Amino acid sequence: MNNTTTIFVTNSVLNYLHNIHVMPITAISCEAHHKKCWEFEMKTRLAFPKCAIAAFALITGFSATACTGTDVAEDGAWSPSRPIEMIAPAATGGGWDTLARTSTRLLDEAGLNDKQFRVINKPGAGGAIGWAYIAANSGDPHKLFVTSPPMLLVPMTGQAQNDYTEFTPIARLATDYMVYVVPGNSPIESFEEVAEQLRTRPGSFPVAGGSSPGSMDHVAVAGAALAVGAEPSDLNYVAFDGGGEAMTALLGGHVSMAVTGGGEATGLIESGKVKALAVSAPERIESMPDVPTLTELGYDFTFDIWRGVMAPGDLTDSQVDYYENLFSQLVELESWQTESARLGWVDSYLGAEDFQAFLDETNAEFAEILEEVGLARGSATS
Repeated sequence: MNNTTTIFVTNSVLNYLHNIHVMPITAISCEAHHKKCWEFEMKTRLAFPKCAIAAFALITGFSATACTGTDVAEDGAWSPSRPIEMIAPAATGGGWDTLARTSTRLLDEAGLNDKQFRVINKPGAGGAIGWAYIAANSGDPHKLFVTSPPMLLVPMTGQAQNDYTEFTPIARLATDYMVYVVPGNSPIESFEEVAEQLRTRPGSFPVAGGSSPGSMDHVAVAGAALAVGAEPSDLNYVAFDGGGEAMTALLGGHVSMAVTGGGEATGLIESGKVKALAVSAPERIESMPDVPTLTELGYDFTFDIWRGVMAPGDLTDSQVDYYENLFSQLVELESWQTESARLGWVDSYLGAEDFQAFLDETNAEFAEILEEVGLARGSATS
């Protein structure tokens, strides 16, 4: 495949490039530079890298740019030049996977994006494998990843080397809530019965979650346990790599209860395969109108799952602007609103700057929560 670069040259430089068989594709108007401007084609068979042209131009005193095709328009706006990877840092079937596939599918169907998305699952270590992949591609605007509270919580517990400050916030899209579910054939019929189990025999009541110890699902269980008068450090929390795997374990009878995002459990609840006993929302949610909240049951605990999109570090302002605009259009789509209602997602859109402020504030709040439930790194019960 041929590459292109753009360089501003004088006739003498142009003659030199001809002599080494680097031929221009077309002339470009460059009156502002007071020099001739040509777009050149680097034939890969000549193994003549773009950087050589740029270096020659700099040595001879002329300006050069290693162009990325049509990435940057004349007005400075950026657009992608190849397919965009959307990383879900967990296995299929969980909340990250659902958000990645739903958002990219709707964008592609609406024709809002210039290049198609490719969803890639990179499970492992509670999200840390996916984050490490993104961190290793700093400055690459063709990679994004979906995110939620584990992006803050996992590094706090020392289980990930990369924290949120290494990445670029794009947009917060929605808020989901935790739902506490048991198998459809379980004898347990209410969260009050769960509370009794957590207080009296927590070790014999395994609870599955789709995030690592000390992360989102664990905090949702620990916070509820604290609210019902149980000891969070006594919990038998079983971590899985994503909500999909946690629900599989529940259906297989390997655990007594699972905690997961409402959107991940909706289909199983509707089919009767699992029973929803409570949600962590401040009030009942539209997609599960018959499921009580913890607070209305007398347990003072709420937990929301914000869901958003981030990118590698070191993106330019124009690259951030492109994606921020793209996702602001996504949340206005009727198809997005329909899917959000079905999955129990509540609109909570924030643009890039506000999302950054939200992350900073929430990070401080999570540090306090982890300390309170004994899950902070270095605490006696961690």
